[in-house]
Amino acid sequence: MQPLRLASFSTQNKGGNPAGVVIAPQHPSEDEMRKIAADLGYSETVFAHPQGDAWRVRYFSPESEVPFCGHATVALGAALASAQGNGMFKLTLNDTAITVEGHNQNGQMHAALQSPATHSAPAKSGLTDAALSLLGLQKSDLDPRFIPTFAGAGATHLILALKSRDRLAAMSYDLAAGRDLMRAHGIVTIALVWVEDNQRFHVRNAFASGGVIEDPATGAAAAAFAGYLRDIKWPHGGKITIIQGEDMGAKSIITAEIPDEKGASIRVSGEVRQI
Repeated sequence: MQPLRLASFSTQNKGGNPAGVVIAPQHPSEDEMRKIAADLGYSETVFAHPQGDAWRVRYFSPESEVPFCGHATVALGAALASAQGNGMFKLTLNDTAITVEGHNQNGQMHAALQSPATHSAPAKSGLTDAALSLLGLQKSDLDPRFIPTFAGAGATHLILALKSRDRLAAMSYDLAAGRDLMRAHGIVTIALVWVEDNQRFHVRNAFASGGVIEDPATGAAAAAFAGYLRDIKWPHGGKITIIQGEDMGAKSIITAEIPDEKGASIRVSGEVRQI
């Protein structure tokens, strides 16, 4: 029951997004899982126990259960590889089933998840206006190549693309107001994106719904964004790189591989380090 502390999507053994990982014969009670997640204080903690030929998995933020978390899944993949040997692991979530592949070689950990199916749809104008107001942005700050969008891959995110890297760096908002907005509209994060080139994106993810101002790396949102790029026929070339956490001093690198089939799972991978 001793939680592991791992950071996913690190780079050269630095940065990344911390997650708690609890692997046990059975899940603790829901109250205990909430308390463990709150005590750890990371944006998410993943709980896994063996169930047949798979692992039953649940995710908790310090304030709530979330349906899917990318960086915690990647951390779990690395932890399972360390404990069980390198390979592919089946995961049963609350609403779907996915896989994660973990590798541990010479002390270097790496993992890749296959996301739930993706979907996207234009965001309602009322939500867009409220999100811009929350973040101190104007419509003129938005990149005209992208419309504000709901995008999902196990959890739903609002995607707002910005014209300026400086506006991305200046992200700030009130946590309580952000929590109310996200929960009212059923979104887990607001992802702000700046396009460096067709295959390289800089991202910040506001995660007030989970009681956290910002994540330094967000695998679930990366999968959702990659699926959205496929939906709009962006020239992604089958793979994108997402750079996140730089403005927090915790640079993280996420790789997302994008097959052609609409809605198909996204492979999200990265380095993992021990904390």
